[in-house]
Amino acid sequence: MMVVRLLVFVAGLLLVGWTLLSAIRTVVLPRSAQSVLSRVVFRGASFVFRIIAGEKASFARRDRVWALFGPVGLLALAAVWVVLVELGFMAMFWAVEDAGWSEAFLLSGSSLLTLGFAPADTFGERIMAFSEATIGLGLVALLIAFLPALYSSFQRREVKVGELEVRAGTPPSAAVFLTRLNGIGRLDEMESTWLEWETWFIEIQESHTSYPALNFFRSPVPDHHWVTAAGTVLDAAAFVVSSVDIPRQPEPQLCLRAGFIGLRRIADFFGIEYDADPNQTDSISISRQEFDEVYEGLREAGVPMLADQDQAWIDWAGWRVNYDTVLLQLAELTLAPYAPWTSDRSSPSHRQPQLKSWGKRLRSK
Repeated sequence: MMVVRLLVFVAGLLLVGWTLLSAIRTVVLPRSAQSVLSRVVFRGASFVFRIIAGEKASFARRDRVWALFGPVGLLALAAVWVVLVELGFMAMFWAVEDAGWSEAFLLSGSSLLTLGFAPADTFGERIMAFSEATIGLGLVALLIAFLPALYSSFQRREVKVGELEVRAGTPPSAAVFLTRLNGIGRLDEMESTWLEWETWFIEIQESHTSYPALNFFRSPVPDHHWVTAAGTVLDAAAFVVSSVDIPRQPEPQLCLRAGFIGLRRIADFFGIEYDADPNQTDSISISRQEFDEVYEGLREAGVPMLADQDQAWIDWAGWRVNYDTVLLQLAELTLAPYAPWTSDRSSPSHRQPQLKSWGKRLRSK
């Protein structure tokens, strides 16, 4: 019997330690760190939300349901931490006292929540009670300190996402982005814009891997989303580098590199597979016909385009291949709203028909 109690005590101690390690990795550690517990909780919450939302429901309904996924998943993770600590100490209390599981449960719960209605009698029980109370208060303190940092990162992200609507329309598109910039004479004076988005990509790489729940926090406006914003800016920068007839600038190329590196790091966290060293000629989700349509639409809208359209396609596709897979997979993972060349080619429930050709759409902007 002593051996059984010893094994139960060790199991409870390991459960508490594993739970604390998960909390530290999720809240305290300032770097991307895999937590099996976090992944299990969010996958379980995702399964429940998919059932509630319904795979065949309209995107508007699914968006309303999934808007709660990030916050609910985060609170569910905190609740799981508390429950596992409770169970771990319950096992340890049972192992060191002669009472049954019911008494151990009451003593563990009283200690964790600092209620004090179940007194600890022996010295060993008191040590464990004080330890559990400290852990319980620590978890609450971590969560309180964690939420402001989380929402601060969310707000910084959403400032640029909201700003993009003014420049790229709703839903955002690289074609509209470039057309509007050209219309106000800013197309060849975009250094600060590309630098700002380069910084934005670096920030989301850090925040969305340190705080993975942020990936599922949806924008206040249903048509806005950080993944579609990322795709729009990267496609626009790729057009500037490959196809637009303006003096060459290093800033859009640096923005592109920061963008696809950031998206890849986020994809790595979620185990999304991609080719880390693709060839320029590898296939992408954008067809040559789609590219030509946008290319001609930009030219008709007055954007100065390079004469060699074939070479422009090769160069543009050579940039897109670096982020094509991860962009589409992240759009699917986060249920991103409709936007050209991102979520419009994920699952059928995300897609919406384009009622106008690119040329007509650009002339109407």
